[in-house]
Amino acid sequence: MSLVVLLHFLLVLTFTGRILLRDDLSPPGRLAWFIVLNVLPYFGIAAYFLFGEIDIGKRAVKRHDQVFDEIRTQAQDFLGKKDQVEHLIKAIYRPAFRYAGSINGFHTLAGNTAKLMADGDDTLNHLIADIDGATEHVHVLYYIWLNDDTGNALAAALIRAAQRGVICRAMADGLGSRALIKSALWQQMHQAGVELAVALSFKNLLRTLFLSRFDLRNHRKITVIDGRITYCGSRNSADPEFLPKAKYGPWIDIMLRFKGPVVAQNQLLFISDWMQATGQSLEYFNLTSKLTAQPNPQGFAAQVMGVGPTERRGATPQLFANLIASAESELIISTPYFVPNAALLESLCAAAHRGVAVTLIYPKINDSWVVSAASRSYYHQLLDAGCIIYEFKGGLLHAKTLTMDGCVSLIGSSNLDLRSFDLNYENNILLQDLATTQAIRARQYTYIDQSEQVALSTVLAWPYSRRIWNNVIATIGPIL
Repeated sequence: MSLVVLLHFLLVLTFTGRILLRDDLSPPGRLAWFIVLNVLPYFGIAAYFLFGEIDIGKRAVKRHDQVFDEIRTQAQDFLGKKDQVEHLIKAIYRPAFRYAGSINGFHTLAGNTAKLMADGDDTLNHLIADIDGATEHVHVLYYIWLNDDTGNALAAALIRAAQRGVICRAMADGLGSRALIKSALWQQMHQAGVELAVALSFKNLLRTLFLSRFDLRNHRKITVIDGRITYCGSRNSADPEFLPKAKYGPWIDIMLRFKGPVVAQNQLLFISDWMQATGQSLEYFNLTSKLTAQPNPQGFAAQVMGVGPTERRGATPQLFANLIASAESELIISTPYFVPNAALLESLCAAAHRGVAVTLIYPKINDSWVVSAASRSYYHQLLDAGCIIYEFKGGLLHAKTLTMDGCVSLIGSSNLDLRSFDLNYENNILLQDLATTQAIRARQYTYIDQSEQVALSTVLAWPYSRRIWNNVIATIGPIL
């Protein structure tokens, strides 16, 4: 018995020591792991071993650095220049745009246009038409690609394009699209000439478990056609009914169809993932002919922002904090998953305290009960600061949107939770444009019209058991 007790204490001490040695772990995260290790030691040890450290592996980090060294050397003309922000962006918003450019070197570019898709059918119809009209290449990357009507339509369009000689490259995440990757449809695309790649594959599962984390995922949604058109937003290649979680449906997404120089940046972000997954060189892509989107003289300023476990830690919440700090009059955010860190939470409260109309829209029923409880633990603090909170009732609101002062928008794949902050590869586009922002803002108000406002009195009237539960879950939020 004494040997068992000794082994128990050695295990707990070893993992406690590891937590204390980590300089990259926030105090709340460290405390959360201490609680789990002490309350449920064996579960906590196993959880920390599998999920405790955000480490994708030295090989992946080295490859990422090589990829972006190639991109910065050979594709500099498409990245934009730092000083352009001074001419393109209003002074008050420049810090946020500069910060976005510091993440992976994509700086502000002028001459872009965008069209907001009306709904899921409109998105799919435009996407298929664009692929059917492609003459050079089509690049697609999705976290979730289902074998449903939407997924089948996309695959069929790629097959048609490949058969007429268009270079088609399709990539899907190894976990989110695992059913498709194992399906006959995936093989049909391969046989038709579509080049295929798997992001963060599970080919060597033991290596992943021991040297990395299997829940580090590529959550991006990127489509690029002929270097002229790109789609950006929250929608995966899946029907709105989203059959794997149909009881939460429909899933409400938002997508924009962009033209202009920002397409080249999204193209390069896709290429970086392709190079990472396949080991191919940038020379494999003909940058001169493939990235030729021409600026529109009447277009707006925009830039791509890509984050992930091989990028700088904390980049996403720091970008949001910069954006929130620059808001003058209005800030509207929709997100399905809200588990903020301290900096983001305090930024939202500070904005409301200084008079900014801060509106937050979340789904009323979430597919993650853990996130739902953690999110609601912050309602009291946010409402007390003057934020307005709505809960959407028309399905699972999956749209990730930010509009600010009616002229700045951020749209893409990033949620306001710790997975998007630290674990997932994400893609977003930050832009300054009155018309596009007003269109997104109008869409946000359609969400509000299908929502119920959460009053502070309602939150204060919640049973003690519910408030305690929410706060318990939020306490371990840093490790969720």
